Parts: sequence; C-alpha cells; structure tokens
Amino acid sequence: MKRPWNIISPTVYSLVSYDSDNKLNMNICTYVSAISMQPKMYSIAIDYNTLSYQNLKESSEPVVLQLLSLENSKVVRKLGKSSGFKTNKEEYLRTKDLLSSYKNHQILKDINGLVVLKKNKVVEELGDHALFIFDVVGYKTFSEKACLNFQDLVDQKIIL
Repeated sequence: MKRPWNIISPTVYSLVSYDSDNKLNMNICTYVSAISMQPKMYSIAIDYNTLSYQNLKESSEPVVLQLLSLENSKVVRKLGKSSGFKTNKEEYLRTKDLLSSYKNHQILKDINGLVVLKKNKVVEELGDHALFIFDVVGYKTFSEKACLNFQDLVDQKIIL
C-alpha cells in the first residue's frame, strides 16, 4: 500500500537557475506550491546538496519555474538524477537541441508554461530541503496539453 504522500501525483516542474558566471542549471521539482493569490507567490523546496540550492542562495536574480509536459519526460533523468556539480546541464541541453528562449531566459522546448520568480525569503534548517518563497514577476502559458506528473515518472520507470 502506498504511503499517504504517494497517493497523489504532483505536477513535475523544472527550475532554471544561474550561477555567478551566468551558467544555466536546471533541476526537477515536485515540492512546489502556489501559496498566495495577492500577491501571487510560490514556494519550492530545494535539496541542500544541489547546485540549484547554491545558485538560489547566492543570487537574487529571477529564476524560471517551468511546467513540464509529457514530452519533457525524456530530460527528467538528466535534470533530476544527475548533479549540476558534475554535469554541465546547459551543454547537454544545447547539444540535444532541447533549449528555447523566453525573453532573457533559456527554457526547455515543449513546456506547457512558465512562471518567472524573484526570491523573497528562505526557510532553512527544517529538514533535508530549504523552503524558498518567491514572488511571481511574470508568467507565460504555451500549451494546455497534459502536464507531466509523478505517476508518469513511475509508469515510465524513471522513478522506482
């Protein structure tokens, strides 16, 4: 029998962050929630041991939260199961021709939408993830196709 938190199938996102040299990193996020309507805000839990966490801690520049489509499942292993400390994800995505752009941001092709976020607050020392609170500073919907969700990753044996 599934644990209660595994009964639901949350949407899968990818967060685009940048280091101090403006080098792109992307991760996979499922601990994501809209937390306020006015002003519009999101929370994202980020593992302390990731390049995404380091990038977010060191920068106040906007980041992009990408709402993944089923077509994006092919990048989940690379973005979510390999470390940005060891893998140049920007180079990988560029080599595979998987990047597009939105305004001044590099994004994945085939995403359903995105939310541009500005860091507001960080809550740490509560568990194995830091909780980042962001203000929404922009958004764009590209498609209303089916979103990639956790159960899709299980069905495709990406998550066991």
